[in-house]
Amino acid sequence: MTCTTRDPRIRQTGRRAAAVAMAVSALAFALPAQAQSGYPTKPIRMIVPLAAGSAVDVAARLLAQKMGANMGQQIVVENIVGAAGVIGAQQVARAAPDGYTIGGFNDSVLTMVPHLNPQTPFDPAVDFAHVSRVATIEFSIAVAASSPWKSAVDLVAAAKAAPGKYTYASGGNGSPQHMGGALFAAHTGIDIKHVPYRGAIQAAQDVAGNQVDVTMQGIATVAALAKGGKLRLIGVMTDQRHPEYPDAPTLKEVGIQGFEYSTWFGMTAPKGTPKEIVERLQREVVKALADPEIQQRYAALGLKPNGTSPDAMLANVREQLTRYGKAIKDNRITAD
Repeated sequence: MTCTTRDPRIRQTGRRAAAVAMAVSALAFALPAQAQSGYPTKPIRMIVPLAAGSAVDVAARLLAQKMGANMGQQIVVENIVGAAGVIGAQQVARAAPDGYTIGGFNDSVLTMVPHLNPQTPFDPAVDFAHVSRVATIEFSIAVAASSPWKSAVDLVAAAKAAPGKYTYASGGNGSPQHMGGALFAAHTGIDIKHVPYRGAIQAAQDVAGNQVDVTMQGIATVAALAKGGKLRLIGVMTDQRHPEYPDAPTLKEVGIQGFEYSTWFGMTAPKGTPKEIVERLQREVVKALADPEIQQRYAALGLKPNGTSPDAMLANVREQLTRYGKAIKDNRITAD
């Protein structure tokens, strides 16, 4: 039997109850979006897959400090080294895509290493939500302060006179230093042996200690050793001299034409990270890089800020995967 309520006051109360129920339901659906818009609500972990003190590490720490202050949450940098960055990068790829684990990567782990290590356990163009490029890392050629070489021309002449005698140190197979040294050797036609280390700092220290002859390093990595009088920069791989090292000529100035080399540092996140979180991180990167203090400190270290959109970073990764793949094949560069 159906019971029909005819009292208008009861019907009005029912309509109000229904309206309240609909409002509660709408609020329930809105809560996740509101929660995401409040990101971040706790500290963020940034994995840098390189040793502390490397150019990428220095750039990442400066960026994390500024972004954390702007966002109201600490960004904690954690160095996870090994396999030229693969181990740390893999941890980012496997992390929960919630914006609380991000990566501060050099371009080599995304665009060089995969060509030298077929077992790389991720696809750089697929398994990450790329956020933004952060800075270009200017490279130098550094030797021990006691080295007889005063310029890159001296290095080339010595290596041509004694093929295979001299060595260059890098932060590992597939590292930016490995690629820089191998491409420089191919361009100048010299035979110089690669000595891979577990990190760029250790490589630079052994060059300073005369255990290896030379290293091609980001200026930020060798800055402390150079200013401490333990390393000497005999050249920069850029189109202009660096103001902090005016005595280090460009390669072009000493007659080595057509060769420049730099790498970059970028921010990425696990695949599946919500678009609004990726976009928030990208905006914060650009905001931090616009700060005069960051610009000044980056410039002193040979770092040039160049924030990009997520799409632009992805396009850059794809382009360099192709370009470095060809360079590695054409020059027969292999992991040692």
